[in-house]
Amino acid sequence: MAEQGNGAANGAAQAQAQLNLQRVYVKDVSFEAPGVPQIFQEQGQPNVELNLGHRSTLLGTDVHEVVLSVTATCKVGDKTAYLAEVQQAGIFGVAGFDEASRDAILGSYCPNLLFPYVRQIISDLVQNGGFPPLFLQPINFDALYSEQVRRRSEGAPAQPLNA
Repeated sequence: MAEQGNGAANGAAQAQAQLNLQRVYVKDVSFEAPGVPQIFQEQGQPNVELNLGHRSTLLGTDVHEVVLSVTATCKVGDKTAYLAEVQQAGIFGVAGFDEASRDAILGSYCPNLLFPYVRQIISDLVQNGGFPPLFLQPINFDALYSEQVRRRSEGAPAQPLNA
């Protein structure tokens, strides 16, 4: 009987765990093309570097803002063709999870939900800037989060996510 009561308590605790996306919004957008129009005459293979970062801020009881920051820098030779920066944010209700699960949700699941919005904005910015579209490949935020946790456990300073 004690086991049945314990199982019911575990079921009730799991039933209380809730995750909901309350709002998605653009926090900041920037596009720079410092070498235009001369960069269009440059010969060479463009090189695109992508930098990722995210942060989570507690807004209230069980309500968090997660901001995914993405910077795409394209260079042709040593000249910058364009720089596109996007901060895509979301407000998430995260209740009833233990600390490790909550951190994993905020560090992996939430950025994963925000990434398609960032991908679309970056693609539009680049194409509207007169450049060929940039299609960002999917990113494994689970692996990036696991790497951050590993580094933290080893005492290494936090670093931005890079892809």
